[in-house]
Amino acid sequence: MWWQHLINPTVVATPLFILLVIAEMLFVRLSGRGAFEARDTAASLLMGLGSVVAGGLLGFGTVWFNHLVAPHRLFSVTWSVPALVLCFVLDDLRYYWWHRAAHRVRWLWADHVNHHSSQHYNLATALRQPWFGAFALPGYLFIVPMVVVGFPLPMIGFAHGANLVYQFWVHTESIGRFPHWFEAVMNTPSHHRVHHATNPRYLDSNYAGVFIVWDRMFGTFVSERDDDRPRYGIVKNVGTFNPLKVALHEWVGIAKDLATSRSLKEVGGYLFAPPGWSPDGSRDTSESLRAQWYLAQRAAEQPAE
Repeated sequence: MWWQHLINPTVVATPLFILLVIAEMLFVRLSGRGAFEARDTAASLLMGLGSVVAGGLLGFGTVWFNHLVAPHRLFSVTWSVPALVLCFVLDDLRYYWWHRAAHRVRWLWADHVNHHSSQHYNLATALRQPWFGAFALPGYLFIVPMVVVGFPLPMIGFAHGANLVYQFWVHTESIGRFPHWFEAVMNTPSHHRVHHATNPRYLDSNYAGVFIVWDRMFGTFVSERDDDRPRYGIVKNVGTFNPLKVALHEWVGIAKDLATSRSLKEVGGYLFAPPGWSPDGSRDTSESLRAQWYLAQRAAEQPAE
């Protein structure tokens, strides 16, 4: 059937992505809603190009892993429109848990952090993608349930490609908020601005790809507030527009930490604990930053004696 031969939606959408980036740049220049920085935008576009090249060179890893798991599938899902819709919804749920893990497991964060490294938030930021996803091996585990259930890999790939196309447009400050019913169900620019923010209130929240209902169900939803505008980037910004340094900086950080490890426990902590973990607790994690912010808020609320 025709749907078995659908190509990757991101390939079809890429020219539109570029046109929309240019359109947003013009809109921002005329309206002042949002911000672009030339070197930052160039870095994001080069990161996107590098991701496409790396995906072509290293994409065999996903196929190889699928061939290992596919013989153990419980069913064989055939191509149909209902199956594709179900695959899309389940893949979005899978994406939520992978995305959440990518913020909570440093090995996965080392790859995903590249997407968060821009201190600006615009459509070009959506194209700032990692280069070494094939090395983030624990991430492969999240696709296992989909394959074991029996969804064919091309169907999963198409569903995930459509998911990524949806996510492109939520990377903007040029759009405010939608009606409540839409904001209640779908991921939107407002929700995703929160996800990219480094404000302590917003850390580790709104992991959704398409449906924000997952965050509401699993306790990770945080609303954007007008009195706490999002500040973008990462807790310790990389301070460079060099795409290679952006792509490698956290991997280099892990290597340095592993070189100083004195036990297997420390090795495991540096690889699998949340970003910022250290044996003596001297570094900031999202939990410690939120705790410090909470205490400061409580202190500010206390009446003066």
